[in-house]
Amino acid sequence: MKLHILEMLKAKEKSKYWLYKQMGMSYQNFNRMVNNETKSIKFDNLEALCQILECTPNDLFDFKEKLKK
Repeated sequence: MKLHILEMLKAKEKSKYWLYKQMGMSYQNFNRMVNNETKSIKFDNLEALCQILECTPNDLFDFKEKLKK
């Protein structure tokens, strides 16, 4: 599963710094989330992202099923 935050920011002509200031979270956690280096995301942060970027969770995530061996 991958978040499309950077792509959405680019489409809205907003910067990563702008979103960071809107989110009000630590830069370390914010940076991990934006760069897809996190294993989880709090519902509060997901809700905030959706409100700030004016989107739904479906717009934020890309899900690709892993092949089973």
